[in-house]
Amino acid sequence: MNPTSSLTAPGTGAPAKTGRAAAGTSGPERLLSLVQRQGVLAVLLLVVLIASFAYPTFPTLDNARGVLVQASFLAIVALGMTLVIITGGIDLSVGSVFALGGVLAAWASQWGLLPALLVPLVVCGAIGLLNGLLIARAGMAPFIVTLASLLGARGLLLALTDEGATTHLVPKGSAFAALGQGSVLGFGYPILVALVLFGVGGVVLQRTSFGQTLFAVGGSGDAATLMGLPVARAKVTVYVLSGLLAGFAGALNAARLSSGVTIIGTGMELDAIAAVVIGGTLLVGGAGSVSGTLWGVLLLAVIQNLINQIGSLNSSYQSVVSGGFLILVVVAQRYVSRSRRTL
Repeated sequence: MNPTSSLTAPGTGAPAKTGRAAAGTSGPERLLSLVQRQGVLAVLLLVVLIASFAYPTFPTLDNARGVLVQASFLAIVALGMTLVIITGGIDLSVGSVFALGGVLAAWASQWGLLPALLVPLVVCGAIGLLNGLLIARAGMAPFIVTLASLLGARGLLLALTDEGATTHLVPKGSAFAALGQGSVLGFGYPILVALVLFGVGGVVLQRTSFGQTLFAVGGSGDAATLMGLPVARAKVTVYVLSGLLAGFAGALNAARLSSGVTIIGTGMELDAIAAVVIGGTLLVGGAGSVSGTLWGVLLLAVIQNLINQIGSLNSSYQSVVSGGFLILVVVAQRYVSRSRRTL
């Protein structure tokens, strides 16, 4: 009789089986795992198919470009949120940091492309660093720390714009404006930037020791510590990355709009969390993927576009539909987790 052993599977928080036990995962357990990771893609494809038949203007190339550009900014923010949630944390500050990054970029763009990118990255990265240090080193709750950062970043934004009375404009024809408004084969630079960042994020998460550390920290922080993994450093790093990505997305948005708009970003943190969870990342941490987050972002963008196509519905219905999808996904995740434990 061949012995089998049980290990912890990276990114799942569940036992990984070897030998003949591993072969047993080829049936229902693998199917449930696939549903958890890629079920949102099937839903996205179904919604796109139905919309293409229902609305002739939906499957056009121009409409697709518009949907992708609008989704690219949320996608970049949600990428950072994915890393945070995988470690078992949460970042409520990203919406305000996104808006702050746009204002800082627009203000600094008068001195050229490099300042327009560096200033928001430095400031927003510093906010992420503060979040990470308070959470990982001081042991404070992520919800409270990032809620305070949300208020602080929004207050700094208002101070820089005289309570919103001053709007900083991006110089026309500048290299920074071209970064947000330029395109390749009709697809805007923000789309390409988002795809590159997701490609890098996927490689880091799945193919590096740092990515596996994030899964281990989210699965069990105490166990990761006993294994000798740098738990605190990993947590600080993901909050810094979340701040950097949110600030960078805000800078790209400012370049596209040619101004630092002060009223954007409100509620964006909730959209990012919804996209991440709909994409299959567990809120308790330990499991998730950047590809699932990308499909979640696109699903929310397609829903918003469909609401616009209908015309008789206002944008508020997007929140209703997004909330409904979120509840369904959380219930499905709970069912899948229970089912996998019984197999």
